[in-house]
Amino acid sequence: MSQNIPRQPRTTEDSAQLKPDLGALTAVPVILINGIAEAPMAAAAISLQWDLGAAVVVRHEFDPTSERLIRTVSDATGTLERVDIDVENACTNCATRDDLISTLERLAASGSWTAIIAQLPIGVMATQVCQTLHDSPHIAAQLRIAAVIAAFEAETVCDDLLGDDLFTERGLPVRSDDERGVGEIASAMVEYADLVTSFGTLQPTGWELLRTLAHPSALLTNTFSSIAPETVLTGLHQHHRNEAWVSVVRRETIPQANGGAAWILDFCSDRPFHPDRLQERIELLGRGRRRSRGCFWLPTRPSQVCQWDGAGGMVSIGHSHDWEHEPLTRIVIVGTDNEREALAQAFNSCLLTDAELAERGRFWEVSEDGLEPWLGPVRSFATEQS
Repeated sequence: MSQNIPRQPRTTEDSAQLKPDLGALTAVPVILINGIAEAPMAAAAISLQWDLGAAVVVRHEFDPTSERLIRTVSDATGTLERVDIDVENACTNCATRDDLISTLERLAASGSWTAIIAQLPIGVMATQVCQTLHDSPHIAAQLRIAAVIAAFEAETVCDDLLGDDLFTERGLPVRSDDERGVGEIASAMVEYADLVTSFGTLQPTGWELLRTLAHPSALLTNTFSSIAPETVLTGLHQHHRNEAWVSVVRRETIPQANGGAAWILDFCSDRPFHPDRLQERIELLGRGRRRSRGCFWLPTRPSQVCQWDGAGGMVSIGHSHDWEHEPLTRIVIVGTDNEREALAQAFNSCLLTDAELAERGRFWEVSEDGLEPWLGPVRSFATEQS
C-alpha cells in the first residue's frame, strides 16, 4: 500500500541550499540517473540529495525473483513511501517509465520540493522517460528534464562499455531471459547523457572512451564536488540535441578523437551495402571490443533505413523507419585496438562496386535477399516507390 506524501515545510536553511534563481522556471526540474550498477547510481543520487537539500528522491529497483518493481520516495527527513508493483510479464522499461512519470507528476503537484532526483533500475535507460515528457505538453508544464546522468564505476568502465558480458552473466537484477549486452546499453547511456560520472580513479583509456562516446557538450567527472548544483538544475539537458546525437541517421559532422587511446572510424558513403557481402562479413565487422552504431541501406530495400547497433563483439541490425531524404550508409565505430584501418577496408568491401552499379543500378528488384530474419520481407520495387 502506498502512503500519502506529506507536504514538508520549507525553512530558510533549506531554501538557501538551492543557489540558482528558479523563479522563471515554473516546471519542477528532474534529474534522471541511469547506469548498469547500483553503487555508482546510488552514490550520484546521495551526492545530489546532499547538495540539494530541498529535493526529493525517487528510486526504482527491480526484483527479478518476485517480478516486482519497488518504488521508494525519500527526502531529507527520511523515507516517505515504499511501494511494491507487480510487473510480471510486463516490460520492465515500460513499467518503470509509466510509474515514474505518474509519480513525478504527483510529486511536482504537491509543491513540496524544488527538484526531483530519479534513480532508475539497473539497465533501464532514461531515454523513454525524456521522450515521453517531451511529447506530452501537459506534463511538460509541470516537469522539465534538467539533466540525464550516466553513473559508472571507474575501474570497470572499459569492460562496461566494450566487454562482451550479458546482463544475466553478471548476475544483475534483470529478468532471466534478458539477452541484452552490457556494452550496448552502457554505451547508449553515455551517448545520451548530459553528465557522465565515474566514481574512482579513471585510467586514460576509460576517460577517452567516455569522452569519445558522449556528446561533445556533455560533462565528465569523477566527483560531484566539481559540479555546482545550479549547473545541474538550470538545464544541462537539451532534448533535440541529445536525440540528434543518438539518432540512427546522422548527417552532421562528428568530432574526431583527440587522444591516442581511443579512435573513431566514421564510415560514410552514399552507396548501399551488397546484401550478400554484408552477410558474409557481418561477424568480422561486428566482433571485437568496439562500439558501433548507425544506418545503412540496401539496393534490395531502397526505402528502408536499416539500423546497425553493436558493442563488445555483438551487433544487431533491424528496420528503423523509411528514408525521408536521400539514403545514406553511415556507421560510426569507436575502438581502442589497432584494427581501425582493417575495419575500414572491410566495411568498404561491402559497398556496391562501380561495376555492380553500372550493371544493376542502385535499386534491385528481387523477391528475397537473405536478410528477412532481421529486416522483414523484401517489398517489391513498385511498393518501395509508392
